This record gives sequence, structure tokens and C-alpha cells, in this order.
Amino acid sequence: MQGPRFSRAEQCGFLALGLALVMAWIHPLLPLIPLLFFLLCCLVAPFLPGYGFYLAITHRAPAKTKRVGLSFDDGPSAATTPVVLELLARYQLQATFFLIGEKAAAAPELVRAILEQGHTIGNHSWRHDPLLMLRSPATICQDLRATQELLARFAIRPLLFRPPAGITGPRLRQALAREQLTTVTFSCRALDRGNRQVRDLARRILSRVRPGDIIMLHDLPPQPEELLPLWQQELEQLLASLASQQRVVPLDELLGRAVMESNCGAEGKTAAPLAKGRASGL
Repeated sequence: MQGPRFSRAEQCGFLALGLALVMAWIHPLLPLIPLLFFLLCCLVAPFLPGYGFYLAITHRAPAKTKRVGLSFDDGPSAATTPVVLELLARYQLQATFFLIGEKAAAAPELVRAILEQGHTIGNHSWRHDPLLMLRSPATICQDLRATQELLARFAIRPLLFRPPAGITGPRLRQALAREQLTTVTFSCRALDRGNRQVRDLARRILSRVRPGDIIMLHDLPPQPEELLPLWQQELEQLLASLASQQRVVPLDELLGRAVMESNCGAEGKTAAPLAKGRASGL
């Protein structure tokens, strides 16, 4: 589906400029009001994961779906990915793993395990640089492409990109277009600070989750690592509760679009959508 011709940032900029021109006839200082408001929007909007200011962002599905999707960021990790996979298998849940390219390159066996269990994979940048959106367009493109090329070794091509920390920027749209990626963030998280605050994780998610939400969790060792048993206990409590309520569906089903494609390995061929080990329509 083709997005709007102008982004919200461009529309807001046009409006601010138009108001400034009109206000200039009233008082020479009045144009500062819409222009400063536009500047404030430009500074704040990138840090709002659910607001597509510079580009189209999907952060949830319509509430009428009555279901939610599970996603895990920042893996794979030898300390946590096997735990996550075991719990997902135990409760028969499907999730999408937004992987960091550098980590995936160092742990190919974990990437294979994720795929073998029928889960899907998204692009989460190469190094998880929180300042990636402030880099040059060439650097952003290179980062996304490196992760895509790495994951292509596993015969897949992710179609979704989740920016580090959910931060976007005006330079991202061009890079996404080149790599044929769509930005997907999240609408429900535990604010666990990258598994640095795992106590009551299950309660925090369950008290906030709403129909249509994309839940974001972290596939990272807790800090300190002595909290690993507590993190596992909280994660199991969360997944058991979601499974008992039959609320979780694969992300491709929740959003009505494929999360990744199988990579045919032949230049010029169209890859087939792949999710849950089956074809999924866009």
C-alpha cells in the first residue's frame, strides 16, 4: 500500500510556513510561534514510537482484532534466546524476533533455532546504535543493508524494521525504500530498560496490554545477570497468562502483512512470503 505523498513532518512544515506568512502581516514577531512549534515537533516526534512524523509507522493493529502480537528485541543471546524459545514452545505461542545483525552473525545457531521453531525475524539494525537516525543517509542505508545481507544467509528477507529504541528520523525513509522495509514499532512495553528492571515485568505488561497491541520484550540477559531466574519466572508468568486467554497471534496475522520472505537465492526472482512456516499474504 502506497503511503501519503507528504509525511506529517512535511505537512506540518507547510502549515507552519503558511501561518507564519499570514501572521507576519499582523506583527513581525508572531511568525515565531508556528515556526517554533514546528521545530519542537521535529525534536520530540522521533522519540514517540507510535507517531509517524517523518515516515509511516505501524505500532499496533486496530483494536477490533481483539488479539495481540509478541515481539522480542536486541537478540539473539546465548543466555536468554534458548529460554525464550523453550517457553514459547511450551505455551505454543509465536513471536517475531527483531535481531541485531552483529549479534546474529556471532550466533548463527540461535538464528536457525528461531526459524526452525516457526518464529519470524525482523531487522533491528546492525549494532543497535541509539544515534543511528542522526547519522548520514549513507550510514543508515549501510547499517540496514548489512543486517539484511547477513539474514539472507539464512534464506530469509525481513520485511519489517524496528529502529533502535524506536527512534526514527527524516533520513530513515529513503533507506527503508531502498531495502524495501517497513517500520514497525510497538504499543505495549514494560519499560524494563533493556531487562535492567525485570521485577513485576509480567504485571506491568498485563495491566497495560490492549486488543491490537504489539508487545515489545527484550531478548537480553538481565542486569545484573543474577536476576536471570527472576526474569525467566516473570516471562513464564506473562506467557502463561497470555496463552490461557488465547490472546496472542503471529505478527503477520495481527497486521495482515508478511513479516519476512523466503530468500530464493536467485537474483531477480520474487521471494515467497514466509511466516509460521507457511505462506502469508501481504
